[in-house]
Amino acid sequence: MSSKKYFSMFFHVLVFATLATTTFSALTPNYYDYTCPNALSTIKSVVKAAVQKENRMGASLLRLHFHDCFVNGCDGSILLDSTSSMESEKNANPNINSARGFEVIDKIKQAVDEACGKSVVSCADILTIAVRDSVVALGGPSWKVKLGRRDSRTASRADADKDIPGPSFSHAQLLKNFENHGLNEKDLVALSGAHTIGFSRCLLFRDRIYNDNNIDSSFAKELQNICPRNGGDSNLTPLDRVTRAKFDVLYFADLIEKKGVLHSDQELLNGGYSGALVRKYSYDTRAFYKDFAKSMIKMGNIKPLVGNQGEVRYNCRKAN
Repeated sequence: MSSKKYFSMFFHVLVFATLATTTFSALTPNYYDYTCPNALSTIKSVVKAAVQKENRMGASLLRLHFHDCFVNGCDGSILLDSTSSMESEKNANPNINSARGFEVIDKIKQAVDEACGKSVVSCADILTIAVRDSVVALGGPSWKVKLGRRDSRTASRADADKDIPGPSFSHAQLLKNFENHGLNEKDLVALSGAHTIGFSRCLLFRDRIYNDNNIDSSFAKELQNICPRNGGDSNLTPLDRVTRAKFDVLYFADLIEKKGVLHSDQELLNGGYSGALVRKYSYDTRAFYKDFAKSMIKMGNIKPLVGNQGEVRYNCRKAN
């Protein structure tokens, strides 16, 4: 074979391989159109029922997705239970006794597999879609979820402890943490807006209400009735205390009035750009919804397993 023909054949093989990799590894909203056309409608139905039964579930699912993506990418690792060789991310400090919604994911997985006739929709994709549907069910924006993620076979409690931002973080720490995951300052503020439907345990805001100076005094006293100096660690308060079951912009308005429940939330006002975004979002619902949707898509694209990586779990709680 001549060198010219050999080069031509090699070039075409290389192009085909590149196209194949791109085709099969890229996330796309149409991923399940042929393998399971009823997947998205089935997920939406189960999520809608779960959120109607308990409004707080929307926030719980949103938090699960966030904590999943920030630990080695959006791969469903947070859903895995511990085994003899692996400790679950559920036991990490940011998740233990607080991460919830696993039963809803189990219910969705069962319903989707029945609708598809087999297990073709990954747990990572189920979580990503469920979060979008939860936000919509609570009056928030919608967006096209890019799909095709595969599930990890393992999890890392150590990475969860290291990579998930904490409630006592400063603005600088929050920004560095988000940048480490390929997200910017706008993403930080927009995604923090998810707290409009969130809740927090006393354990996580006690230091703020007794020690911070940038907090409305009457608001601090109100929270002190819920969260004493000693005990009551699991007592809950909504992060948006007025419209806790509605996805809106009052969370940002609270920050301007120094009524952020978490220290890390109130810190958003300490950055020039982030502070300006807080003020903008506090009155511009349309801008917040638009940026939130963009940032959710961006976060959902953090290091997904695609192609032949990982697997599609039969059970979201354990590897196949």
